[in-house]
Amino acid sequence: MSHTTESPAVAHNASACRSSRHTRVQHLITADESSLAELEAMLATLPICSTGRVFIEIPDASWLAEIAAPSRMVVTWLDRSQRSGAPGTGRGCGSGEALTRAVTAWADEMLCAEDDQTRIHLLGGYLGTADIVDHLVALGIRADAIHTPAQYGLTTAR
Repeated sequence: MSHTTESPAVAHNASACRSSRHTRVQHLITADESSLAELEAMLATLPICSTGRVFIEIPDASWLAEIAAPSRMVVTWLDRSQRSGAPGTGRGCGSGEALTRAVTAWADEMLCAEDDQTRIHLLGGYLGTADIVDHLVALGIRADAIHTPAQYGLTTAR
């Protein structure tokens, strides 16, 4: 009998994670300067073998900090002060814009809606999170598979 998914009783330790039969689920996690503590708590709960992307939008480089993430997770810092706003406006990057652009571009390239098992946790501010949810749902990702702060009311049945 072959196992395609892990049993809930399988331990996540270095030995188990090195096994070629060990199932790895991709994660997509977003945050901004208002949710860094929440992000760190979430990352601390992930198994050491977790893979995926973490996008963090910050106002400027003074917000850069050490973030402990599993070694197979790629952490991308998005500094708003170094980015432009909407094309053709000449404005600076507004809150949520850099995060939305980066995540939607990544999702367009990396997510396959049919059978996609990516675990999605959006911890950033409301505006960027709402735009990302709309884009992911338009790609075919089920709204109930996207985790957002409950107070936003974004991922209930649509």
